[in-house]
Amino acid sequence: MADSNKQFQPGVSLAGAVDLEALAHQVKAKPGEQGGAPSAGGYVIDVTTSSFQAVMQTSGTFPILMLLWVPSDSRLFPMVKTLSDAVNGQGGKVQLARVDISTQTQIAQAFRVQEAPALFALVGGRPMPIMQGMPSDEELGQVTEELIPQVIQLAQQSGITGTAPYQGDDEDAANQNSEGSDSEEHAIPPEHEHAYALAQQGDYSGAAEEYGKVLQSDPSDKVAQRERAKSLLLARSGNADVNDVRRTAADTPDDLAAQLAVADIDMIGGQIQDAFERLLDFLQAHRADSQEIRERLLEYFAIPDPSDPRLAHARRRLATLIY
Repeated sequence: MADSNKQFQPGVSLAGAVDLEALAHQVKAKPGEQGGAPSAGGYVIDVTTSSFQAVMQTSGTFPILMLLWVPSDSRLFPMVKTLSDAVNGQGGKVQLARVDISTQTQIAQAFRVQEAPALFALVGGRPMPIMQGMPSDEELGQVTEELIPQVIQLAQQSGITGTAPYQGDDEDAANQNSEGSDSEEHAIPPEHEHAYALAQQGDYSGAAEEYGKVLQSDPSDKVAQRERAKSLLLARSGNADVNDVRRTAADTPDDLAAQLAVADIDMIGGQIQDAFERLLDFLQAHRADSQEIRERLLEYFAIPDPSDPRLAHARRRLATLIY
């Protein structure tokens, strides 16, 4: 693994990220389709500019491998499948986040890639280069058999021991779409479109405000409630330094702001149970702060699926503590 202490310098101009030879290997099939690239799913996700900051944030909860690639270049498909299988075989100890550098050029610039593919490890928000360029079979074997376990071990030594959330594959997602809907965009209600666009641009404060307007017209809109809560969460803590937040919370266990901040980090990282229990435990010991904790928890409660058993348990405990 490359030197993890090397300073990360985003914003450097990208030159020659995609070589011209790739044009001869392009396929038009979408990921998951016959002849197309391997699909996401399991512990493999696709990342865009709008979700990039959240991914950097979650690397403080579990380690992430970030692959910068071109999903229309058929030469990369066997390598991507091998990486995906290796990551999925770890059962959530690590996540593979894939970035299409042909469309997400800002991320490619931030990581200073000179050619695709390029692979980085993210641990606690720190990128560590692993490889750049097409690996040989031997090099790829070293990545899957040696470097991935090393990344997991490094994260654990840093106190990063969370588990990545399991994602259904693209076929599962397609089966869950309503009949006649081919994409998420087609399912967006017209009254949500402005808020959704702001969230996609990374303007989470603006998105939260717009979703709030939707709720003024229809307080029962569950999707707007969920998306507003997510937007508020990212607006507060999307740019926080994970290590600093966790250190401050550990050093000041009786400070409400510190515990709210680390609970945000847990929620962004998918550690829902940790976030719930942290605030409920704090409330049990600090009844004077009940109003602010209750408001934050009610916001969190809008995010998981209503059938999530963690949600029912947290609701019952909150009711017991307040009443």
